[in-house]
Amino acid sequence: MKDELESKKIIGLMSGTSCDSIDAGLCIVYPDLSCKLIQGINYKYPPHIREKIFNLFSGNATVKDVCQMNFAIGKCFANACNILISEHGKPDFIASHGQTIYHFPFDEKLDDISLKSTLQIGESSIIAKETGCMVISNFREADIANGGEGAPLVCFADEKWFKPLKKNIAIQNIGGISNVTVISQEKPTFGFDTGLGNIMIDYCMNKYFNKPYDEDGKVANSGKIQESWLDCLMQDDYYFKNPPKSTGREYFSTAYIENALKFGPKVPEDIIATVTALTAKTIAKAYERFIYPDIDIQEVVVGGGGAYNPALMKFLRHYLPKHIDLKTHEAYGISNNFKEVMAFALLGYCNYYGIPNNLPECTGAYKRVILGKVAN
Repeated sequence: MKDELESKKIIGLMSGTSCDSIDAGLCIVYPDLSCKLIQGINYKYPPHIREKIFNLFSGNATVKDVCQMNFAIGKCFANACNILISEHGKPDFIASHGQTIYHFPFDEKLDDISLKSTLQIGESSIIAKETGCMVISNFREADIANGGEGAPLVCFADEKWFKPLKKNIAIQNIGGISNVTVISQEKPTFGFDTGLGNIMIDYCMNKYFNKPYDEDGKVANSGKIQESWLDCLMQDDYYFKNPPKSTGREYFSTAYIENALKFGPKVPEDIIATVTALTAKTIAKAYERFIYPDIDIQEVVVGGGGAYNPALMKFLRHYLPKHIDLKTHEAYGISNNFKEVMAFALLGYCNYYGIPNNLPECTGAYKRVILGKVAN
């Protein structure tokens, strides 16, 4: 470990399961592990690159496609960094989450060898070459190597930033997938993926309205929730599985969604209303099953794209107990949009200084380890 902690300027990079853009944020991480966002940008993937990424998600890609996209996405990540560098100069280093193309958190075996695995692409050596900066990336693998699921990782940042509040609080991210971090005074911090976030909403918006997402929740608010279909969707096995647990597009796939839609309402607005309610209700039910029995939650703080969807927030307010305050990250001076970027800047800072940066209670790992690999 380097002797003395110093503040570092770090560009954090993140591209989530929604794949709507590369989120890049110039941050300052301080020795007390607090983090300040100086500037964040949403860098859109070129259309054909984004199309190729979704081809990877679909399982129709070849090894050649994966190989080429690893380097192409690395170049896109570097382009996003260079926009920030042109305005602010070079950071001390870059911390890149990469683009997850497959996540398999199950301990399935082949010839008695575990197949538990995850794959994030966006070649860090390309980012380093194109920016002239050291890059820390590949944060999930070391956790899996030590028995964890490699997710959720943002819990580490949540604990550092919210534990000092001395409240019983649920930090809820709603990206493509939804995940929660539970911080309390009585028990160690824990967290898990609650299930669907925006994946099904965005898919249905594209299918029925040719739009990438439900802007301001307008379509959901114009439809009616079909309760019988909602109840059916709520019965999926994932929602009943005990934490630690994580999930992704591999489970909530295009085939999964299309199969669910066979039983859905005929009116597209009602479909959007119901799948939006599904995200909210599965979050609330996850709390009932896995949090409330042990911890009396006082507050839920929402971040990610879902925080900008008034219909989703309205449904979440409806399904949560009335005594629980519902806020967004902005109430605590943390960007809803760039919170995960800030979190990976922090994870990169910890790697740089040799500080363990996973939480086994969240990922299921055997022990605390230092996540991330370095490319120069």
